[in-house]
Amino acid sequence: MAATLSPPRILPSGDAAITVEFSRTIDDEANRRVLALDRLLMTSPVDGVTETVPTYRSLLVHYDPLRVDYETLGANLSALAQQPPTQREAARRWRIPVTYGGEYGIDLEETAKALDLSTETLIARHAGATYRVAMIGFTPGWSYLSGLDPTLELSRRLNPRLVTPAGTIPIGGVQAGIQCLAGPNGWHLLGRTPVRTYQFNREPVFLLEPGDEVIFYPIEAKEFIERDRAAEHGEIVAELVAS
Repeated sequence: MAATLSPPRILPSGDAAITVEFSRTIDDEANRRVLALDRLLMTSPVDGVTETVPTYRSLLVHYDPLRVDYETLGANLSALAQQPPTQREAARRWRIPVTYGGEYGIDLEETAKALDLSTETLIARHAGATYRVAMIGFTPGWSYLSGLDPTLELSRRLNPRLVTPAGTIPIGGVQAGIQCLAGPNGWHLLGRTPVRTYQFNREPVFLLEPGDEVIFYPIEAKEFIERDRAAEHGEIVAELVAS
């Protein structure tokens, strides 16, 4: 019989939510447990649970306090979180095009210099990794990715930018990311992708899901413009290569 897993921390989050915390740091194994519990609650609903929100290291569980109390639900969630994981389905893997440098990645040269690398080496290492979508958050479609090459780890910018372009492909700390919508960003901007990870008038509205894998590959600016035009009209210009 498989051994049970270590217990998570069960924390109150207001009067109608519970945080199930598996780690206090960014940790792929903890994230796998977060997503496993999230899947379990979707496939085998627990009475009183109304919504779940997965993050890197914890699962926020919203509940109806008129149907279940904190102590009962917390004990139930703790027991479920310690069950050995079931066989996972193969992860979906996406190939996502990126135009690096120049006006598309204004921090590429500065980042390469800070890492003591050539821009070509930085691009090759960034595009040579296989990433996991650990969570979606901050703004719609903002995909937080684990799997960054350790030689590319770099502290975030001291002065975040208030506005950065839609489709920005940044790195910051131990993470990589895909920023779908224009907005603030304190990471280092290496390039842009024409892929919309969120598009309200498209089916699916959200392209990536936690647990998916991502591979980047470089494209020229001319191809970016063509694919961006197609994506604007609802085309999915990423390639699904495994599922």
